[in-house]
Amino acid sequence: MDTKSRILDAALTLFSDKGYANVFVSEIAERVGIKAPSLYKHFESKQAIFDALIQEMNNSFLKQAGMLHIQGNDAARDAAIYKNLSEDQLIRLGKDLLLFFLHDDYARRFRKMLSMAAYHDKELSEAYMKHYVDDPLSYQGMLLKLMVQEGVLHTENAEIMTLHFYAPIYMLLTSCDRDPTRETEAVEILEKHIRQFNRLYGRNADEKEKR
Repeated sequence: MDTKSRILDAALTLFSDKGYANVFVSEIAERVGIKAPSLYKHFESKQAIFDALIQEMNNSFLKQAGMLHIQGNDAARDAAIYKNLSEDQLIRLGKDLLLFFLHDDYARRFRKMLSMAAYHDKELSEAYMKHYVDDPLSYQGMLLKLMVQEGVLHTENAEIMTLHFYAPIYMLLTSCDRDPTRETEAVEILEKHIRQFNRLYGRNADEKEKR
């Protein structure tokens, strides 16, 4: 691991343990085993380190998405993939994504860092909302709307449908953060959630209701 990566790793650990506001650049340098002036050769400020952590988290997620054969940030391309997946394949994908966020060390520390500061730092609160509320709702909202247009799903209100899909997943993620022993139950609930979502909004839902 090069010095720049070591700085980011040390910073993320300190930020997630102590809170962003309570960590000084000198502490990060000490954790890495270098002097503060040497750290500034790589990052001009603590803010620059924070910005790099956000970019690294984005890169990590997109790499994981690629391993699962989706884009992760391109709703139009992913809609073309999702519409051809079976329900069991959707469930496998949903479980893999949930487990990534729960077990990937970087993703876990990143989420803890933002969660700790969400009530005390406006910028970090906005970052938390962007990563775990606004961006997921925007991406999934566009994805689901496109699937409605394709006739894969049906709804009178795509915005509410998006909330119906994402809100339980967000709840499962945050509950496992607070109590990791809930993971097995959370994975089981996720499968039930996806199956029920398909029953409510799937292309065959109207026909089933008429029977």
